[in-house]
Amino acid sequence: MHTDDTPTPAPVDLAQAFAVFTEINILAQLSATLLEARLPRGMVTAQFGVLNHLAKRPEGRTPLQIARAFQVPKTSMTHSLAVLEREGLIEMLRNPADGRSKIVRITPDGMALRARMITALAPDIDRALAGAAPQTLEHLLPLLRELRRVMDAARDG
Repeated sequence: MHTDDTPTPAPVDLAQAFAVFTEINILAQLSATLLEARLPRGMVTAQFGVLNHLAKRPEGRTPLQIARAFQVPKTSMTHSLAVLEREGLIEMLRNPADGRSKIVRITPDGMALRARMITALAPDIDRALAGAAPQTLEHLLPLLRELRRVMDAARDG
């Protein structure tokens, strides 16, 4: 027990944690392969990830915030953002809070492309998940969100 009477967390079962990360990694590879087959020519999974990230944040994000979210160097993210901007899928605006930085927002064309991609993926997702029990996703999603929340807090803390 800690001095404040909160229980000490149990140590993590390393083998179990590694098995979970392995499964998540395999799922990430399988889902990326599905997505890559449907992406427009010249677009990569990471660029679609940026569109997906910005679609949930209509107020926009700075390039540094986006780079941190994807855990890549700002220079790498700057290149991806330049490609997306050139294609008219995002816009880079002057940051009203800080004139030295930019705010990145998804454009209507970017939102439309994202929506088309999700629609185009529907048959692939149906086929890929046909053998799963109907409640699998319902039960899995909150658990994955909790794991992400914990890992984000550990990374940021």
